[in-house]
This record gives sequence, C-alpha cells and structure tokens, in this order.
Amino acid sequence: MKENMLVMNKLKIVSAAILTVAVVTGITSCGDKKSPGMEFARNMYDPIAYNPDQPNKNFANGQTAQTPPEGTMPVGYDPVTDIYPNTPEGYQAASTSLHNPLPVNKQTLLEGRTLYLHMCSHCHGEQGKGDGAIVANQKFPPPPSYSSGNSSRGGAMKDLTDGKIFHTITYGLNLMGPHRTQLNPTERWKIVMYVHELQKLQ
Repeated sequence: MKENMLVMNKLKIVSAAILTVAVVTGITSCGDKKSPGMEFARNMYDPIAYNPDQPNKNFANGQTAQTPPEGTMPVGYDPVTDIYPNTPEGYQAASTSLHNPLPVNKQTLLEGRTLYLHMCSHCHGEQGKGDGAIVANQKFPPPPSYSSGNSSRGGAMKDLTDGKIFHTITYGLNLMGPHRTQLNPTERWKIVMYVHELQKLQ
C-alpha cells in the first residue's frame, strides 16, 4: 500500500512539473510577437564599432567613413602594378626604372635565400638551375637556369635586371603564376637580391 502511495506521489510530482513547464511555455509564447525573445551573445551580431555607412557624432561631418589623409596607401595596394603594368612595355619600363631599394647585407641576403627556398626552389631549384622538385618528375618543363639559360623574353638570364626580376615575380610568366598576393614588395625585393647571387653561379 505504501509502495503504491509513493509511486502515485512521484507521478503527481512529475505530472505537476510537466504541466508547469507547459503552462509557462504557453504563456511566454503568447507574449509580444515583435520581441525576439531571449538572445544569446547579442554583441556577436550587433557590433559595438560603427559600420562605415552609419552616422557618427565623433567626426565633424557626422560620417563614419572618412576620406583617407593625403599620401596614405590602402592595405595590400602595390603601386608597381599601376606604374608598371603586365605588358611588354611595363616589363621594359621596370627594367629601366626599378632598382632594389634594400641594402645588400648578410641579413637581407639570408632572408632572401629563405624566401627563395620556400617560394621558388620547387621549380627553379635550390641553386637556380631550373631543376626543382616539381620538374624532376618531367611533368613540367624546367625553367631556364639563372646563370646559363636564356629568358623566353630574350636575353640571358644572368643579365636580368632588378626591375625585370621584380616584374616577373609580381606578375608571373608562362607557367609561373603571379606572386604579388603571396609576397609583399619587400619580400620580393629580398628574393631579387638573392636571385642576383644565383646568377653568378657557374
């Protein structure tokens, strides 16, 4: 008898709990239809910062998006691509006018070598002989050697100028893709400096 009473009491408690949850759910769901209800991490989709198109009382003109100061450069902008386009004329102009702005020293050459090994040696080879790992399987034609080959644009590879090498790294040539998005201008100049060292090898 006592056992039956305990079972009945437990059933009453569970039933009362379910009924309470159902009533609370019903009441809350019948509230203001315009209310989004409970929200989690509101700041994740309502940023504290101003959006560019929002009014902003912090500036005299009331705009968030301001005109950049004169002489500023957008992130990722490469002026070389405006001055020296990817054309034969741009290539020749780069050859004449572009010169490596970095000082030739042990540190810069070491950094240029590291960048070259990571970004170029798989095709051009560690010593610039055109015998990189991906051409060893004979699925890709080897690029010309920096020290003894001839450029597909004419002239010996060992005579390539700063500007010609920089232009080619920037835009790519033949099977070589452009590297301007993988390497910033400073990194490209370091590689140019190291390529000059490879041009001297016999």
